[in-house]
Amino acid sequence: MKFTIVVLACLFAVAIANEEADVIKEFSEVNTEDFKYGFELTNKIRAIQEGHLEGEKVWIVKGEYEYVSKDGKHVKVTYTADDYGYHPKVEQSQ
Repeated sequence: MKFTIVVLACLFAVAIANEEADVIKEFSEVNTEDFKYGFELTNKIRAIQEGHLEGEKVWIVKGEYEYVSKDGKHVKVTYTADDYGYHPKVEQSQ
């Protein structure tokens, strides 16, 4: 469930841009007990995420995404997600 929330957070970053863009880079590796993926678009949206299964049911995930907001600010969100929830850190700059 928390994995889904994190993935949705990354997709939200893409939707914020509200414009079409081409993929510059992308990679993904999905295994039974771990994963990693990332992408970068021509509209300055970038996201990376990786995670691993700890025990039988707990996913430990970390990642970041960044984009330029509608008011021109660069926004970068770095996060972790674990058994205790989603823990984002948001940075904004001109």
